Amino acid sequence: MEDQAGKHGRLMFRFKPHMPLIRRGLLGGLSCVLAAGWSVSGPAAATSPAVREAMQALATKPDPEVLLIEVYKELGANRLRSALEKADRLVEAYPNFRLGHLIRGDLLLMHSRPVTTLGAVDGPEDKLKNLREEAMVRLKSLRERPDPDLIPRQVLQLRDDQKHVLLVDAKRSRLYVYAHQAGKLKLVSDYYISQGKYGVNKLKEGDQKTPIGIYYITSRLSGARLPDFYGSGALPINYPNEWDKLNGRSGSGIWLHGTPSDSFSRPPLSSDGCVVLTNPDLHRLSNSVEIGKTPVVISETIDFVNKTKWDNDRAAAARILEGWRQDVESMDSARIARNYSRQFKSDRGEDVDVWLGKHQQSLGNVRALTLVLRDMTHFFYPGRDDMIVSTFTQETLIGKNKSTLRKRQYWTREGASWKVLHEVNL
Repeated sequence: MEDQAGKHGRLMFRFKPHMPLIRRGLLGGLSCVLAAGWSVSGPAAATSPAVREAMQALATKPDPEVLLIEVYKELGANRLRSALEKADRLVEAYPNFRLGHLIRGDLLLMHSRPVTTLGAVDGPEDKLKNLREEAMVRLKSLRERPDPDLIPRQVLQLRDDQKHVLLVDAKRSRLYVYAHQAGKLKLVSDYYISQGKYGVNKLKEGDQKTPIGIYYITSRLSGARLPDFYGSGALPINYPNEWDKLNGRSGSGIWLHGTPSDSFSRPPLSSDGCVVLTNPDLHRLSNSVEIGKTPVVISETIDFVNKTKWDNDRAAAARILEGWRQDVESMDSARIARNYSRQFKSDRGEDVDVWLGKHQQSLGNVRALTLVLRDMTHFFYPGRDDMIVSTFTQETLIGKNKSTLRKRQYWTREGASWKVLHEVNL
């Protein structure tokens, strides 16, 4: 839409606001967001040259979500001229931000007629619906940002050298970045994301769903190596992982990636299964990622608990694993077996009896061994409080011989006990 002063200029007429817009229309379901207040964290400082250059370019631009919130704040206070000025700044800084243009278009229409819904301009209804959903998701997520005194329940323990963990909350269309230092987690940034067209819980190739699970960033792809569709770059994850494969989930090519050059963002439900961020946000996120180390927890909802609850869950996970270590070290077959579920299945499809039998055979005539576990991580599997995923480095000392391997176990609660449902050497 063009105005009298040009594409992004300021209107030179006096507003005559229609109060239905303020009281029941455009603000509508957003009034609770405006009343609740908000805070938006800034980007972390860049360290790599490529990210630093991108961050320097972004530093001169205003945060689009902050401006978006300010537009609605001014609108809620009936300061329409100020709202339009902020909307002008938004589309000038981000000319391909379609939601910004939509809101600005509504503000321009207000001088001539009542605007009773977000997106009163003419256009394809499906595209307007997508933009309305994006607006609601963005504003609602700012109202519902995590309490800094609470901790994401899914993350129980990280390795000392894992500096960040990424958590994708599908319900809120949000990605949270937590910094990890000295065993403590702190929210440092969060970003709007788009997910699969049909939501989450990917089961097969082509279902256009985003997987649920615990994954890791496996590589970094620059935008120069990719089609424009993927924007400024991509961060692939290891879907399908060993648990996905065991459960017959198929598909591949699940990435965190950017947006095409003609789009600032995409609707909440719009990808083929990937997690999509704006290009500026992907640049910022890249600073938090270490290849092979950074976990990505994708869940329908991220749950937050107080420190007492988190400490108790963390200690319980540690006790479970320590009990397993002691039983294996004892070399008592009955003690070892009691740690494993009757539903256990190996990556080769072996049941618990066959798998444990092979374990006993591998020990041969060994009379004693020492088992040391280090670099542990523990996660509650997303959406479940009856499954813990533990990964650790296992050092086995038999006489003067020492072997080291990385192992992952999927523990499930059966009654009052925890049992290993799946185990794999990485």
